[in-house]
Amino acid sequence: MMRTTLKTIRGITEARRLLAAVVVALVISACATSPTGRQQLQLFPASQMTTMGADAYAQLQEKEPVIEDGPLVDYVQCVTDAIVPQIPEVYRDQAWEVSVFESEQVNAFAMPGGKMGVYTGLLDVAENADQLAAVVGHEIAHVMAEHANERMSTQMATVVGLGAIRIAAGDDPDRQRAMAALGLGAQVGIILPFSRLHESEADEIGLELMANAGFDPRASVALWQNMAEARGDEPPEFLSTHPSKSRRIDDLRDWMPRALYLYEQAQEAGRQPSCTP
Repeated sequence: MMRTTLKTIRGITEARRLLAAVVVALVISACATSPTGRQQLQLFPASQMTTMGADAYAQLQEKEPVIEDGPLVDYVQCVTDAIVPQIPEVYRDQAWEVSVFESEQVNAFAMPGGKMGVYTGLLDVAENADQLAAVVGHEIAHVMAEHANERMSTQMATVVGLGAIRIAAGDDPDRQRAMAALGLGAQVGIILPFSRLHESEADEIGLELMANAGFDPRASVALWQNMAEARGDEPPEFLSTHPSKSRRIDDLRDWMPRALYLYEQAQEAGRQPSCTP
C-alpha cells in the first residue's frame, strides 16, 4: 500500500512538472502586460477576440429582450458616456456600445471590442448613478485588461498541459489517478484564481475610471454591500470565480485614498456628471 502511495505521489509530481513546463513555454511565447503592469498570457489575436465578442453580443441581443429607448436607456448611456472619455488613449480603439436588457438578473457584462450590457435587475440594486458607475467602470476595465483573452489562454494552456500528461500517463493506473487529481488541482489552483484576479483587477481599474469621470468612488463600497444583501449566501472563495464580497469591500477601501484624490481632481476640473434614471 505504501509503495503504491509513493508511486502515486511521484506520478503527481511528474505530472505537475510536465504541466508547469508546458505552461511556461506558452507564457514565454505569448506574454503581455495588463494596465496594472501585471504579466499576462494572451494566445489569441485581438482581432479574433473582437469578432467573437461582436458575434456573441449580436446573438444575445436576439435572444434577450432589449430596451431600445426611454429613461433607463438614457440613464445607462449617460453614465457610460461620462466614463469612456477617461479610458487611457491606448485602450480607446474599441467600438464602445451599451445595451439595457429587460431581465431580473442582477448583472452586467462587457465583451471584447467594447460591447456592454446592463440588466434592469442590476438597476434595482445600484441605487444611484455613482453605484452604476462602479459597475460600468468595472466592466470597461475587463475589456481594457483583455481578461477574456487571458482567461481563454489560461484554459487552453491548462488543457494542453493535461493532454500532455494524459499521453505520458499511458495505461498506468497510478499515473491515471495522479492525472485525475491534477485535473481538479488545475481547476482550483489555476483557472479559478485567475478569474478572481481578473475581478479584483477590474475593481481597481474601474474605481479609478469612475473617480476620473467625476463619480464618487465611495459608492463602490455601498454597491457591494447592496449586492451582498441581494445575492445572499456564496460559495467559499477558493471555489468561486469571484472574490468574496468582504474581500472585495476590503480591497476597495484599501484603494480608496487614491480614488478620492482622483475624484477631487475631477471635481476641480468640472467633471460632475448629472445622470438620473
